[in-house]
Amino acid sequence: MKIGIIGLGLIGGSIALKLKEVNNKIIIYGFDQNTDSLDYSLKNNIIDKRFNPDSLIDFDYIFLAIPVESIKKQLKIILDKISKETLVIDLGSTKYQICNSVKTHNNRSNFLAAHPIAGTEFSGPLAAQKDLFNNKVMILCETENTNTSLLLSAIEIFKKLGMTIKTMDSLEHDKHIAYVSHLSHISSFMLGKTVMDKEDDEQTIYDMAGSGFESTVRLAKSSPEMWSSIFIENKKYIIESLEEYILNINNFKKLIEGGDQENLNTEMKKINGIREILKGIK
Repeated sequence: MKIGIIGLGLIGGSIALKLKEVNNKIIIYGFDQNTDSLDYSLKNNIIDKRFNPDSLIDFDYIFLAIPVESIKKQLKIILDKISKETLVIDLGSTKYQICNSVKTHNNRSNFLAAHPIAGTEFSGPLAAQKDLFNNKVMILCETENTNTSLLLSAIEIFKKLGMTIKTMDSLEHDKHIAYVSHLSHISSFMLGKTVMDKEDDEQTIYDMAGSGFESTVRLAKSSPEMWSSIFIENKKYIIESLEEYILNINNFKKLIEGGDQENLNTEMKKINGIREILKGIK
């Protein structure tokens, strides 16, 4: 099996490692604009060979693990060059605009929009781990537009990665992911900024930071290049979620300003219900 991976960061590198583990007959071709990432991936056997984006014949799968604006730029070009037996899979965190960009392409049936709900705050091939996808969800969008045979073969690949499959409309995906993922990253970045702006003494932050602060700002260590792309791509739903978030923050602020401990307790007890919603998530 011949697989190409464009983008050798956390997601692309982790896919390569796991696929090589589950099938030793797979040959992984990799490409990254960062030559250090490409060289590292070759040296450490994350990939087997360099991927040439101009030579796409005979690939079974091509994974796009790059920022979402780059996916939109590259997807049409790649679909123009592939054979009818190749499936191109994007792994971006937004889906509607990517799907919409190729909806009339002659090779649309050779494309699958996918989003692995997996990751860490770290980036680059050094962060890659073969078990990243174990017991995680792979969301597939607009599967009705993908060739059935190619789709079923991709699902088998995802299951070998250790993932559970869910299908979803691309617009619904972008709306929901704005709340449960994108908003979380914005909150983490902004908490980090607020503390750094207020505290001139970095040692004071370090000395006083507990596990709560560390876990809350963990996502602020994520790749700015990747996340700025996501925020702009999904700005409609991110702005909607931010407006609701800001409204809740302001209401909470008013309760504190008014010394209303009873309603603060009531509000936080309601929010404690998130434990039941998230029960079983690792």
